[in-house]
Amino acid sequence: MLAASNQLLWSMIGLLLTIGGTFLEAHITTWPWSWSKHGIHTFSLGVTFQVGGVLLVGCLGGKNAGALSQIAYLVMGLTLLPVFADGGGIGYVKLSQFGYLLGFIPGAWICGFLAFQARPKLETLAFSCICGLLSIHICGICYLIISNFLQWHPGENLSLMQAILKYSWFALPGQMAIVCAVTLIAYVLRHLMFY
Repeated sequence: MLAASNQLLWSMIGLLLTIGGTFLEAHITTWPWSWSKHGIHTFSLGVTFQVGGVLLVGCLGGKNAGALSQIAYLVMGLTLLPVFADGGGIGYVKLSQFGYLLGFIPGAWICGFLAFQARPKLETLAFSCICGLLSIHICGICYLIISNFLQWHPGENLSLMQAILKYSWFALPGQMAIVCAVTLIAYVLRHLMFY
């Protein structure tokens, strides 16, 4: 169990990682052995590092730090600070993708809870990240269903299935690559920090 001061520090780090990750698009490069022939080429994963920040704070700071950082992120965004991808403000609540932002809170909590149930191993950290990611998507899809029922679609002409494909299905491959990176980073940092 981490001390309260450590949890507060990790929640601040998680808040900054989530804000920064919102505006950084994730890329991968070609294999290193092909760099001499073709040079280094990067390819977009089609997602940002936002989810990576959410999961990393859970893996390193624990459940309370993870949830607190995401609560602070949502409060900042809903009070007109432009920390969300399209700005901020209370009107974000009516956007279809807001459910995924709400899912950051249980996602970070679940990831942090599971990450500290056993010694930090690659497989346990990967499992905790995958569970956190799935909870984000479950919250997002539930919110899509509710917003579709209430017909909250300002400026969007997507059916429920199109919205699920856009926000969940098409994002999953890139987010799984980010889960792999977060797992490796969390594994190394947890061993370097001896906890």
